[in-house]
Amino acid sequence: MTSALADRRPEPTLERLLADLVPPPRFADARLDTYVPDPAHPSQAEAKERITAFAAQIGEGEKKGGLLDRLGLGSKRRTDAARGIYLDGGFGVGKTHLLTSLFHAVGGNRVYGTFVEYTNMVGALGFQKALDQLAQSQLVCIDEFELDDPGDTLLMSRLIRELSDRGVAVAATSNTLPEALGEGRFAAQDFLREIQSMSERFEVMRIDGQDYRRRDGAVNIRALPQAAVSAHARTGSGATLDSFDELLAHLARVHPSRYGAMIDDVTCAHLTGVRRVDSHNDALRLVVLVDRLYDRKVPVPVSAADGGDVLEHLYSEDLLGSGYRKKYYRSLSRLASLATDGAALVEDGGDPS
Repeated sequence: MTSALADRRPEPTLERLLADLVPPPRFADARLDTYVPDPAHPSQAEAKERITAFAAQIGEGEKKGGLLDRLGLGSKRRTDAARGIYLDGGFGVGKTHLLTSLFHAVGGNRVYGTFVEYTNMVGALGFQKALDQLAQSQLVCIDEFELDDPGDTLLMSRLIRELSDRGVAVAATSNTLPEALGEGRFAAQDFLREIQSMSERFEVMRIDGQDYRRRDGAVNIRALPQAAVSAHARTGSGATLDSFDELLAHLARVHPSRYGAMIDDVTCAHLTGVRRVDSHNDALRLVVLVDRLYDRKVPVPVSAADGGDVLEHLYSEDLLGSGYRKKYYRSLSRLASLATDGAALVEDGGDPS
């Protein structure tokens, strides 16, 4: 019998949460040498050059011992705060590739996670314990820094400042909406305002370009007949099959910090009856799940509730016009990619395991 994500209620340990602070499988092989800048957008080459130099600076600090002064949880503070770097730009321009490449280019103790993963960690450990754990690293990478929740933004801003004061280098990315690229780098400005005292030592780099996931012109989420999706789910041991409404109801009962553990060993996640989402609560939880599926390169064959061959409106217009729109647009881009992979697998008769 095919399993379902809705049947899973994982209980990851604290050790598991900490162990997960590494680049996801999708970017396990990302290196600076494999980042190919788009010649039409010089800012991509400039960002690659700056990240390369930033990695070298961290390495020099380690050789001099300046970043190795922290011994255990009771480590002493450095006199000079560490500098940080912030990559701002639209979806799919290579910011995550560069951030994970930085992680791989730096030796020693370093951690990598999304903004949501760090806020979950602080919630699980408490601020001081989380700070002490992270301060043992010489580099903290934060992907997808979010500015839509004032409480979480201020929490992470404080964490970054205190890490910097302890000599920990911090690198972060955030998404600017494609239609907002000419608005004077609003995301970067908002970020710098939030971290206030750290603004003079946080370098902001703008990365322009097209979403590489949509360079083929694909915009909508490709859908398949429900019978084809259900039949394919029964052909592999690592496959799951869920109705969209049942999955949304289940996500409401599982904390988002556990979504990664929920898809352990899943090789293909099949969804049927996918329809428009109108609720922020449902949509925000779905965003986290899509991010985890994308990180692990899990194909997602989908069928639409209306039986069509494309899903044009996953999120309502009200949601896409809200303060959370950056998350929703990122999710649409990523799910479109996963659905395309899933459709190819079904049509080729590939084993989902």
